[in-house]
Amino acid sequence: MANQLAQIKYFVQLMMENRSFDQMLGFLYADSGNVSPTGRPYEGLTGNENNQDSAGREVKVFKIDNRHAHPYFMPGADPGEGFFSTNWQLFSAEHQPSGAEPTNQGFVIDFEKAIASDLAKHFSDTLPDTVPSDIMGMYTPELLPIMSGLARGFAVCDHWFASAPTQTIPNRAFAGAATSLGRLDNHVKIFTVPSIFGRLSDNGLDWTIYGYNKPPLSRHDFPDTQDADESHFGHFHDFRNRALAGKLPPYTFLEPSFGAGGNSQHPNYDVAAGEQLFHDVYYALRNGKGWNNTLLLVTYDEHGGNYDHVPPPNSAVPPDDSVGEMDGFDFSRFGVRVPALLISPLIPAGTVFRARSGTIDHTSFLKTLEERWGLHPLTERDKAAPSLADVLSLKEPRTDDPLAGIPVPSSGGMYPQRSHPSKLEMAHATRVAQLPVPNAYGTYDHEDPDLSSSSRVTDFIRGRTAAWIHHRLRSKAAAKLRPRAARTGRAKTAQRRGAAHKRGR
Repeated sequence: MANQLAQIKYFVQLMMENRSFDQMLGFLYADSGNVSPTGRPYEGLTGNENNQDSAGREVKVFKIDNRHAHPYFMPGADPGEGFFSTNWQLFSAEHQPSGAEPTNQGFVIDFEKAIASDLAKHFSDTLPDTVPSDIMGMYTPELLPIMSGLARGFAVCDHWFASAPTQTIPNRAFAGAATSLGRLDNHVKIFTVPSIFGRLSDNGLDWTIYGYNKPPLSRHDFPDTQDADESHFGHFHDFRNRALAGKLPPYTFLEPSFGAGGNSQHPNYDVAAGEQLFHDVYYALRNGKGWNNTLLLVTYDEHGGNYDHVPPPNSAVPPDDSVGEMDGFDFSRFGVRVPALLISPLIPAGTVFRARSGTIDHTSFLKTLEERWGLHPLTERDKAAPSLADVLSLKEPRTDDPLAGIPVPSSGGMYPQRSHPSKLEMAHATRVAQLPVPNAYGTYDHEDPDLSSSSRVTDFIRGRTAAWIHHRLRSKAAAKLRPRAARTGRAKTAQRRGAAHKRGR
């Protein structure tokens, strides 16, 4: 049966932070033997999956519950998430042994290293009583009723992998442009390639990027977003208003709040705050006039060092000729599996979605947009990626609400170091510090951000961005006036010459 992709007018993507599939959804269908209500097999947890610790003891996965001191702040510390940490988690070695296949047996030992490294710093965000075995703690549907309700009520992708086995910014680059230009860490200023946003603009299609409560970080990923008109950007309340009015553009990209007190679910921030965000995004769309023609994707940029038992495939198509900046990585291996939900009234409840051929990664959403709007691929990666269109199998939109009557959970606590800026907040501040904003002398000197607290970083991001936007608008207005002034000047010159000519006669 043909899919219903042609019915979709509004594509919305919410990309969260640094969680693995097993940690968030591994026990989703455990009570039914990892089979969905529609009879589809589900690559979840059995409870017997394990790792060894540094003493050689077996550590099994376990269910996080309310008996833990801080259940919504697990695993209690920030795991290693870089390229070499991911290698250790997958191969039990910092550098992939030649010809080795991933075994996913190094998570506990790598988390032990991450805890020790954090505690050795002047500023530590590791919660009390955190131990290496906590990395094997997995959330249950009872603790995550909103995420689990959406997964059961629509579609969950149990074979969605991060695009690269490394950190946040490279994976977000893949989500926007199907390449990271060989970069494998977060120290990137801008990716000098076309993105899906520019591709849409080139084809007369609108798009928006919304930060949660501050200007969006993703604006500064690509030249075609940084140079775009202000109408393409806003905050979550702008998204909500447009969604309710049925006036969203063809593509909307949503960012969570990246701060330590925010709702991104980055370890070890409040996971319950992310549950509230899922609820709010879903109902902004469901209660809006465009709901019947909407597809919402909720996913995560990378696994963030959290345990998953499924080895990433080695079948990724390199996006371009870029060579990885670490170990000469060739981008033929995907990153670790991450949660992914596909939500639309054109999707049957209880769907477990996998591609017919190929492996789903972040560029599959790009492929779906390209397929829907007739766009050319950005790189070889999204050209080869499987589409998500077949998940849309209902001719008539559903009217039921899988979240009806489900309360949003609350952690009842607060991350103790929430005043400290997060890594992405500091990366955001560093980016906007480079924006061309004239000073009192008319030059464009760099301004160092104050990174002493999250609130000061937020103030800097908002203030510097506002000053940059103001300068851009003034420059555009001046550019429009210059031709008129030139024409007026030429006319006056002609008048003077004519008058002189008459006097000369």
